[in-house]
Amino acid sequence: MISVEKYEGLTARIALINEEIKRQDVEFYLFVPGELSFSKSILSEDEFYYKVLSNTRTYFTSQHHLPLVHSRLASRDKLPSDKYRVSLSLYAYQYALSLEKTTHRFFDTLADVEEEEAVEQLEVITDMAVEILRRLRRYVPKDESLIKYYNNVDNYLSWLTEQRFLSLIAHMPRSAAFKPIKEQLLAFCESEAAYRIEQNYNSSKAQTDATRMVNKMRLARRLIEYPVTIRQKDVVLGQNLNKLAKGAAAGLVMIFVTVAIIRMRSFLGEITLSFALAMAGLYAMREIFKDDLRDVLWRFIRKGRPKWRKMFTDPTSGQRIGSQLEWLDYIPFDKIPDDVRKMRKGKLRQREESVVKIKMVTQMSTTKFLSGYDMTREVWRIDFRPFSRLMARGKERYYALSDGQVTRESIDKRHQFNLVSKQKNQDGSFTIQRWKITVNRSKVIDVEEVFS
Repeated sequence: MISVEKYEGLTARIALINEEIKRQDVEFYLFVPGELSFSKSILSEDEFYYKVLSNTRTYFTSQHHLPLVHSRLASRDKLPSDKYRVSLSLYAYQYALSLEKTTHRFFDTLADVEEEEAVEQLEVITDMAVEILRRLRRYVPKDESLIKYYNNVDNYLSWLTEQRFLSLIAHMPRSAAFKPIKEQLLAFCESEAAYRIEQNYNSSKAQTDATRMVNKMRLARRLIEYPVTIRQKDVVLGQNLNKLAKGAAAGLVMIFVTVAIIRMRSFLGEITLSFALAMAGLYAMREIFKDDLRDVLWRFIRKGRPKWRKMFTDPTSGQRIGSQLEWLDYIPFDKIPDDVRKMRKGKLRQREESVVKIKMVTQMSTTKFLSGYDMTREVWRIDFRPFSRLMARGKERYYALSDGQVTRESIDKRHQFNLVSKQKNQDGSFTIQRWKITVNRSKVIDVEEVFS
């Protein structure tokens, strides 16, 4: 299961759910518009990996009731404190993700749905949020240390829900159909604000200082994510092979230089000025061709091999629970698989585009997962800032005729990237998906999944 959405600014987010399988093979093909003239000379493969891509992995579960079951057990002193914290963090984390995604999706689809349908969607969102917070607050742990952790989570979820609902109110159409749900959302936000004051979650200074409150909640979000975020260690592969390539290149060049010196010595005889000049020329050629030969050998040796390995460790037990091999290559048009090329469509434009292939092979030991969890959620972020620097400045002029008058409008210059994923299923078949990512110099405008 793969989803792509716009995130913040010039960032798009890819989410992959690693389900109950030990091995997962996924390939991504990023098609960069030809008008940007993007190539390996502008950003090398290693620079692309470190500057454009970043990722995190967390525990995930489809059993939404599980953390609440753990909460009840903890309230009866039947669950260790570390498991309770992880369960509560997972519950809060999944709720926060769902709430943010749902409200973002509502904004994106608001113009495409009828008012009655939009109001129904808002009612469903409100009811679900109220029910989730009610369930969370039904079981409060008795242990003092767990109460402190619970208060931090409850405080953050209350504040986040209020903020997302206030954003819904701010962008809500000003029509009579939305008035009842608007009043309902306002009442809910007021009750949550009063609830936090009643529980004495935040100091009076934090309540009156927006910057201080936002920073405090940002830290609370990190506290929630910490117990469910799987630790990962990046290992660069091929370092010994790189040394071998350097050694082989130096050895081959020295063989050539040695043979040339012996030939010159027999031809020129005594050591003269011409012999010294010839020696200088040979050593100059050695320095020139040594690096080129090393690069050729290195590309040959590294071709088709994984370039990075990630080692995954459970944040609670410290056990190694899996690993992931990663490839990243710039590939020509004729090396693109036929099924991916067919999904991309647009043959003329496709031939002008630069293509970056990213491949990941993940192996997880689900038996070593935290008790009760059998999935992980991996999030990759694509930063389009390196591409935005290649985009031309300025705006396009658009002229239109309206009621006999000519109107002029400034239009942002936008570029469309295409992202195609190819995921191998358990039965050996492949699932291929495609998204259009529209970007200008300042932000990701839109992410649209294209169905064949």
